[in-house]
Amino acid sequence: MSDYEDIIYTVEDGLATIAINRPKRLNAFTGQTINEMVDALEKSEADGNVAVICLTGVGERAFSSGGDVEWEAGGGLEDLKFDFNRRLVECQKPIIARVNGYAIGGGHHIAYFCDLTIAADHAIFGQNGPRVGSPAAGYIVSHSANVLGHKRARELWMLCRRYTAQQALDWGLANTVVPMDQLDAEVRKVADELMSVSPTCLKVLKRSFFYHMEPIMGRDMPDLIQEVAPNYFDTGEQQEGANAFLEKRKPDFSPWR
Repeated sequence: MSDYEDIIYTVEDGLATIAINRPKRLNAFTGQTINEMVDALEKSEADGNVAVICLTGVGERAFSSGGDVEWEAGGGLEDLKFDFNRRLVECQKPIIARVNGYAIGGGHHIAYFCDLTIAADHAIFGQNGPRVGSPAAGYIVSHSANVLGHKRARELWMLCRRYTAQQALDWGLANTVVPMDQLDAEVRKVADELMSVSPTCLKVLKRSFFYHMEPIMGRDMPDLIQEVAPNYFDTGEQQEGANAFLEKRKPDFSPWR
């Protein structure tokens, strides 16, 4: 894949940047977006001129607001081919999340699966799955307990609250918070620091973290949905969450309790 529609891919001085280019949708992603991001990530990993990878979104409003709800309402989650979060963990090169605004839902857990997270001070973090009937499950959820501890992780996922960049820093969801006009300089500074150390040692470190996570990575979202709620996508619960979001109303999940 050489031409991208949903992302912008650039390489400069050893730093590859993969930017979701859907600012009118707050950089929400679809299956096509994920496919393009996987392709760019694999290209970055194979390129000897790339030492560090940066994930971000175009503009100043959003890193990514997660899965595009219209795409999810049309059954997109069922047809998703790639597990992007796992690709981030398996990638041998360090990955920086450049959080330039909203990091919500799928956009948020992409950020905490990156090795380092640098956020603008206006960034907002949070999960959205239960609010819209989007059934994130498996290690995508459980890895947040590695980052936050179980009580904070359960609050994050079950209550779907929003957190400021400073709260994210305090909780350990971000490594650094800077004003938006300093964000690129901070990413460059951290990338240069990563480039100054042994690339092979970084690979060994990333693999070490991978093996720490491996016990929770055996079962992903389809496995958990099949175990807990077979035929979930046929019950109407997910559609109610998506439709309520699109119609700007509060969902009524009472029939499925």
